[in-house]
Amino acid sequence: MGDSQSWAAVPSAAERARSVLAAAWSCAVTAEGGREEFVGAHSVSDDGRVLLHVPEESTLLATAVCAPRGEPSAVLEFADVAPVPVRSRIRTRLWMAGWFTADEEGHLAFRPTRVVLREPSGAVVVGLDDFAAATPDPLATAEARLLTHLADCHADAVERLTRLVDSDSLHGAVRVQPLAVDRHGLTLRIERARAHGDVRLAFHRPADDVGQLTERMHVLLTRAGAASCPRTLQRQRTDGDG
Repeated sequence: MGDSQSWAAVPSAAERARSVLAAAWSCAVTAEGGREEFVGAHSVSDDGRVLLHVPEESTLLATAVCAPRGEPSAVLEFADVAPVPVRSRIRTRLWMAGWFTADEEGHLAFRPTRVVLREPSGAVVVGLDDFAAATPDPLATAEARLLTHLADCHADAVERLTRLVDSDSLHGAVRVQPLAVDRHGLTLRIERARAHGDVRLAFHRPADDVGQLTERMHVLLTRAGAASCPRTLQRQRTDGDG
């Protein structure tokens, strides 16, 4: 189709950062009192502020109350971990520097002064206005379930999708796994004996929900069915599994 290339874009850095926040279950906080790990203790407001629910005995509460207002006093770190077992499972790290304020309920509200997204391709500083205005990818909170189901129940479909991958990218491949999915496309992790690489398969148009994602995947699989079989991958899989 003539518009197939127009949707090859990936989400913006601000959208990717907000997606990490939306899907993350834990975070690490480094402040003057030290470093603490919190699991299932944070939520995110519409403008990107992190609301942290900490135990009363946490030293972070005292640090937040005593810190000079408006000055960076803490760093929050979130790790985006691939839900499917692959090499180098941490896909992205999100760092946010800023300051806490305590609300009347004893919760901490974190206002970022600097947002940095670190991916395999390098680190990107996300503009604060862009970060506040961005929204998470609509598939972010469902991604783990979707990728796990694809890997566990539809390995044949994953292998069929490799027919859409350039043969040079498949040279020496021993395993291919779904690594990530967003509204614009699916990313496959291609593992070789001593290295790995990622290939992105773009959807013909964005998917705004799981129902639309199902249709976009069917289109990819139909295209893959009409493509030639990646014999290099099949031979390497057979040799590696034998």
